[in-house]
Amino acid sequence: MNTQHQMLESVDDTRVERRGGYRLMLVFSDGTEGERDFSDLIGDGGEMVEPLRDPAFFAHIFLDDGILTSPNGSDLDSIALHMDMKGRGLLRRTAA
Repeated sequence: MNTQHQMLESVDDTRVERRGGYRLMLVFSDGTEGERDFSDLIGDGGEMVEPLRDPAFFAHIFLDDGILTSPNGSDLDSIALHMDMKGRGLLRRTAA
């Protein structure tokens, strides 16, 4: 197993800030942060995602033990979210 993969195994969300619409600023435990617009995810639909189309419902997203979670119990894996944001060039190192 390579070192980068081992590091990603322990990545959690440590803070979430709402930025309006379907945008969230996420801070990760590895010292990176970035803003992600979740419109694409919500646009894909699905039973668990459907309630998130309501901006009032989306506004209640929270962190549960380091995992981005919605009030209906759906969640986004922190490692997958981190990798997605990194791949899109959305992450930067937080200020020391």
